Amino acid sequence: MDEGDRERFAHYVRRDQQMQSMVEGTPLRALCGKTWVPSRDPQRFPVCPECKEIFDSLP
Repeated sequence: MDEGDRERFAHYVRRDQQMQSMVEGTPLRALCGKTWVPSRDPQRFPVCPECKEIFDSLP
């Protein structure tokens, strides 16, 4: 599991899992495959290019 800010990107995750992770401190898995426990404000970081590419390709 990554530390959470190694790459310093805001990652795309499922909304329902995001809230659960913030409340319970459980790890998240982003579209790009990164797994971490979020602890920083994602609005401070640029969007992960791999997450964005995957999201943009979804129907």
